[in-house]
This record gives sequence, C-alpha cells and structure tokens, in this order.
Amino acid sequence: MGKYFGTDGVRGKANEDLTLDMAIRIGQYLGWYYGKNRPAKILVGKDTRLSGDMFEAGLAAGATSTGADVYLLGVCPTPAVSYLVNKDRFDCGIMVSASHNPYYDNGIKVFDHNGQKMDEEVLLEIEKYIDHEIELPLATGDHIGEYFDWSDGLEIYMSWLKSIVPVDLNGMKIAVDLANGSATSTAVETLSSLGATVEAIANSPNGLNINLKCGSTHPEELVRVMKENDYDIGLAFDGDADRLIAVNSDGDLINGDYVLYICSKYLKEINHLNKNMVVTTVMANLGLYKALDANKIDYIQTAVGDKYVFEEMQKNDYYLGGEQSGHIIFYENAVTGDGLLTALKLLEVMKKTGKSLQELSEGLFIYPQLLKNVEVKDKNEVLNDPGLKELIASINKKLDSDGRILVRPSGTEPLIRVMVEAKTDELCKNYVDEVVTYIQERGF
Repeated sequence: MGKYFGTDGVRGKANEDLTLDMAIRIGQYLGWYYGKNRPAKILVGKDTRLSGDMFEAGLAAGATSTGADVYLLGVCPTPAVSYLVNKDRFDCGIMVSASHNPYYDNGIKVFDHNGQKMDEEVLLEIEKYIDHEIELPLATGDHIGEYFDWSDGLEIYMSWLKSIVPVDLNGMKIAVDLANGSATSTAVETLSSLGATVEAIANSPNGLNINLKCGSTHPEELVRVMKENDYDIGLAFDGDADRLIAVNSDGDLINGDYVLYICSKYLKEINHLNKNMVVTTVMANLGLYKALDANKIDYIQTAVGDKYVFEEMQKNDYYLGGEQSGHIIFYENAVTGDGLLTALKLLEVMKKTGKSLQELSEGLFIYPQLLKNVEVKDKNEVLNDPGLKELIASINKKLDSDGRILVRPSGTEPLIRVMVEAKTDELCKNYVDEVVTYIQERGF
C-alpha cells in the first residue's frame, strides 16, 4: 500500500483527506498515462453521496485536460464499472465511492483495462504526481479531450447480468435494502424484469443518507421487514453495491460465509466447482470450514481483503471465493465482487433446488465470534512479544478443534485485532478479554 492508495483505492473525508485537487491530478495522470499513443478512453462512475458530483467533475476535468475522452456512467455499482471497462474496451475505469462508509467520506477506486484493480506500480506513480514530485504536459488546441454522458452503459451491464444468470423469478417475493446507494440504479429493475415482485427500502438517496441505518452493514430494518411480512428472501447491499448480505424469511442474516457454503455445495452438485475449491480469508467462520469438510469441499485461506481473494482465484482459476462481509467473487463471470450478481446466484440456487434459504443453510453451524480492537504504539512489538505468543498458544490448546483465536494487525490503523471463535459467547468474551488485558497492561 502506498501513501494514499490502500487495498481499495483512496478513501477519506471529502475535502479533508480526499481533496478535489487529488481527484483532478488522478484524472490528469490517467489521461496522460493511457494517452501516449492516442487519446485515452476512460469510464467514470459514482455512488450517491453528496461529494460524488464534485469528484466526478474533477476526475473528468483532469483527464480531459491531458487529452482523454471521458464517459460518465453516473450513479452505478462499482462492479458495473469493472465489467464495462473490459466489455467496451476502455483504457481504465474510475469509481467514486467510499463503499459502506458514511456520506461525508468518499473514495476513488481505479481499474485497469481488464476491469481489475490497478497495478501497484501505476498507483505509486499517481501518488508522485499528486505530491508534485513529477509534472506532466497538458493538452492544448484540438488535443484537449471531451466528456460524454454514457448512462446507457447501465443497460448493457444489467443485460449482461441477466444473460449469465437467466433465472425465472416469477412467483418470488423479494425485499431489498438498497442502502440509499448505487443499487438504486439497478437492483429493482433487474429483479423485476426477471419476474420477481420486489419491495424496496432505503431507496431514496439524497446525498446524505447513504448507508445511514441501512444497507449490508445495518440490516436491522430489513430484518424487521422480513419478520413482519411474507417474503422469500431479503437482499441488503452496501453503498456501492459490490457486497450483499441476505436475510431469510425468518429474519436470520445470511452473510458471506453462508453464501459461500450454499453456492459451493450447489456448484459441486452440478459438477461446476472448479478444482473443488473455495477461497476464503482468515476471518471466515470456523463453522464454514467444518461444513465444507463435511461436504468434502476443499478451501484455502488468504489475508483479509477481496484483493487477496481475487489474486488467489486468478492464479489458480478457482471459481468461487469471498469474505464474510458479503464480498463474493464468481471468477468464471467477474473479476470483482458484485452484490447483484451474488443475489442472482443465490436466487438461482433457490429456484433450481426448490429449497428455502433455511433449508439450503442446513449443515452450517456458525460459531459465536467476538472481535475487539486494541490501540497500540507499535504493532510489530506486540506481535513479536514472547509472552503474548505463549498466551495465544495456550488459548488455542484449550479451544482445541472447537474454536480458534486470531490476533492480527490492522492494515491501516495503529490497532491489534483480537478475534476468538468458540462454542459459546461467554468463552469468546473470556479469551478475548484475557488477550486484550495482557496487551493493555504492558503498555505496548
């Protein structure tokens, strides 16, 4: 990770951590970088937060000033940008979004011509340009670029989704929580056109209410709707619609671990789980691994972050992987997580098997899990402490095969994350508190 770009782009408070000048210079660099031999062709999308228009305009102005032609997709899911960049042969794509963060944050995600996250080398050069360490020539005369409204691109994206999962949803009643975000541009239209009866909440974005007590990180209202009404499934998206958390008809949450379990079992049954492998991160629940073992499905763990999941899938051509947060990648179809694609895949399994989410979830016991963060001065000093290592080993021995402890550093903050899974909430709390107390008492 560089100075500004983390594992998922630049992100921060609008006009504080992430400024308009940064957006202009990102646009300028990309317009110059891809326009060395001919005018670059760049796609820009955004979510619904208030500062999105400002950053969209800054990126477009910057790119056109170095000769690029910019196509504005408007409000759209992040995976729409990823797909369309490759489909319509753009040189790169840019998404203005801070995902599940509050409205006052924003972010800039950059995709290469394949719709994949931009190479680290290019991002580091962009950072140099942001910091005025290098300068670039601006276009003049008839070499200055133009920008165009290309909202029609969303129709291409939705048609593609329906072509790869052509599931007949007639008779299905679906409740959706659109997080007042990107999913407002695609979810209801796509699901309805496949025959479903769709009821939407958090479907009125005003620039300030994205992710506000709604969406995949705050699904409480959707849970209430599911408990009080007769829907087959509830679908909660995050702000830029690349994640999905589902809710069954009893109001129980179906997170990414459940999705991986349900989809991997189905794909194996139809002989379509390539290499019999599921890719997870180290934060996947122990119960998922036990359930996969019981179904003779192999799995591999990566570091936390969809970037690492994708890298493992790409390297070995694995078809299914993802995170507990609901960021699921179907590598046969896409190179990034897509909440609506995940929803369609779940619905396809329900329709093909004739089973409810409750029935499809049978065989998966999710172990109680507790995570606490401890602020520290030096993460490496904590992790290398012999006493802490001994304590962790002792707890692991006590948990045996009925739990686990994971102590890891935050990738972006001065925090140590302590996570325990065990048979009961009480055991989780006792072991987490034991480790947290050890760290705090030694003043790391």
